[in-house]
Amino acid sequence: MSATAWIILWGAVATYLTRIGGHLVLSRFERVHPRVEAALNAVPAAVLTTLVAPAALTAGPVELVALAVAGLMSLRFGMLQLFLVSAAVLIVGRQIFG
Repeated sequence: MSATAWIILWGAVATYLTRIGGHLVLSRFERVHPRVEAALNAVPAAVLTTLVAPAALTAGPVELVALAVAGLMSLRFGMLQLFLVSAAVLIVGRQIFG
């Protein structure tokens, strides 16, 4: 097996253990404290920020326009429309402006 295959395999195992571990820990409690629940609800936004922030800081003008379009669309539309239009803006912008 190649090194890449081992990395993928162990990454999948680590991801699974992390997910099942969190479920097992939380299932031991009858109720979750409101602060813990608030923190867990904030995790998706934190993860999204860690993915978007580095790209936004090193982006060119086309990427910044696509990011602005995504931000504006997120106020009104669902995730599918947001993704499709933002991706289209990015693709067309890169084709036109390089």
